[in-house]
Amino acid sequence: MFRVTNDFNYKHLIYIKKNMVKKLYLPLLMALVVALSSCGKMGALSSEYFTTNPQVLEAVGGKVPVTINGKFPEKYFKKNAVVEVTPVLRWNGGEAKSQPAVFQGEKIEGNDQTISYKMGGNYTMKGNFDYVPEMAKSELYLAFNVKQGKKTISIPDVKVADGVISTSELINNTLSSANTAGSEDAFQRIIKQAQEAKIMFLIQQANLRTSELKSASIADFQKAVTEANADTKGKKINNIEISAYASPDGGMDLNTGLAEKREANTAKYLNKELKKGKVNATVDSKYTAEDWEGFQELVSKSNIQDKDLILRVLSMYQDPQQRETEIKNLSTVFKNLADEILPQLRRSRLTLNYDLIGKSDEEITTFANEDASKLNIEELLYAATLTKDNSKKEAIYKKATELYSNDYRAYNNLAALAFQNGDTSKAQSYLAKAANLKSAPEVNMNLGLVALKNGNKSAAESFFGKAAGAKSLNESLGNLYVSRGEYDRAVSSFGDSKTNSAALAQILAKDYNKAKNTLSNVETPDAYTDYLMAILGARTNNASMVTSSLSSAVKKDASLAKKAATDLEFAKFATNSDFLSIIK
Repeated sequence: MFRVTNDFNYKHLIYIKKNMVKKLYLPLLMALVVALSSCGKMGALSSEYFTTNPQVLEAVGGKVPVTINGKFPEKYFKKNAVVEVTPVLRWNGGEAKSQPAVFQGEKIEGNDQTISYKMGGNYTMKGNFDYVPEMAKSELYLAFNVKQGKKTISIPDVKVADGVISTSELINNTLSSANTAGSEDAFQRIIKQAQEAKIMFLIQQANLRTSELKSASIADFQKAVTEANADTKGKKINNIEISAYASPDGGMDLNTGLAEKREANTAKYLNKELKKGKVNATVDSKYTAEDWEGFQELVSKSNIQDKDLILRVLSMYQDPQQRETEIKNLSTVFKNLADEILPQLRRSRLTLNYDLIGKSDEEITTFANEDASKLNIEELLYAATLTKDNSKKEAIYKKATELYSNDYRAYNNLAALAFQNGDTSKAQSYLAKAANLKSAPEVNMNLGLVALKNGNKSAAESFFGKAAGAKSLNESLGNLYVSRGEYDRAVSSFGDSKTNSAALAQILAKDYNKAKNTLSNVETPDAYTDYLMAILGARTNNASMVTSSLSSAVKKDASLAKKAATDLEFAKFATNSDFLSIIK
């Protein structure tokens, strides 16, 4: 009995001991597991935890913006960890980093976003890169820098996107075909001219005095009539006008009779002289009984005492008789009027109206080519508009700068030609000379285009701000808005312009129907007109438009084949045999 009892007690003791060990061990084991899990390393993250907006990155206003939506999974983010996430855009031979975002575990005291260990957490971060052409073939990664206590832990980078669509950057190519602002000539083939003469009369008289008929004024008038009638200097008479007047002092009946007689006597004299000189011209005559209008003009220009008072009387009273009465009541003033003003109103005015007819287009072209010195600046600038050959235009404008070096317009037009030829350096040089002579609106607009072509948007905006009134300014502003990524504003600014840049803005604003119409009506289509049409085809899933337009573009500019090969606009055509044959 004793042995059995002892054996039973021993086994019972062993059982109790084992259970006690289990009760003590399991909580310790669990605590150890928890401790190890919170102190363990954070492993690699899968790309499935990340999305980007846009899915394919795109250059906008010289930048590559991206929004990254990420997730840390459950039981991943350690409580004592700080994780720095940096977007990195990598390409062959280079990379660009954006601003990092920092996240912290639950045991970290700080101002960064806290991520729960148990629940995990979602986050959104922004990335932005300065665009360079090599980014067309690139990859976007997220680089992680993890710190747990004093330790730094490496997590593999995660690739989250491929490449960059760079269609907006085509603005740098389409700018060369932008409409520049030319300086216009003021050439007029027919210029209206007039030659005047006066015949003065004594008070209350209508007879023509010999002294008046032999005056220098009448002599110059007769000479002008003779020259215009002979047409030896490109002059042609339209008509001769006679306007006879009486001063506003005296009664209406008296003044009417005087003015009428002065008209009649002047017309008789003039017709006699025209007949003598065998001049066939239409004579139109009229008279004004009381020349209040001339009276007011002479008074306002004079230094006569109390002229403001006289002018006030004229404004207060419209009746001629009352005017005369009120002015005569100003006794001291009226004497001055009688001496200085009224005698000048007793007159007949002769006006020869004639056309000055300039050189013909043929004459101007001949002189421009053979002896430009026989042309004035307006004729010389006009000569350049008579040819479509830019090399001939350039030669004419250069002659203009030699003969008329103080006129800015030829320099500006030379700059416009240089810009259209893609020589922005030469354009800038000519514009500097033009601006030195005059800060004209068209010069500032062209300076803005050069600045934009050189990538200086702020300078371009400043120049455009001083170009009010320049032709094509709205188009130039459209180019600026495209370069800044303001596509809807650019489309509005371009209006109905039919240029590559206008079509580019419409494509970027996703107005594909309008873009197609614009490209179809570009006046002088080039390789980029076709390339944009190919992009339009790709965006509207028109394979035949892609291949036909791209083929045409490559024929005009072989370098576009290489560009198309890496252009993500054509990604869906990467296995298209026709597309591959074009870009090979």
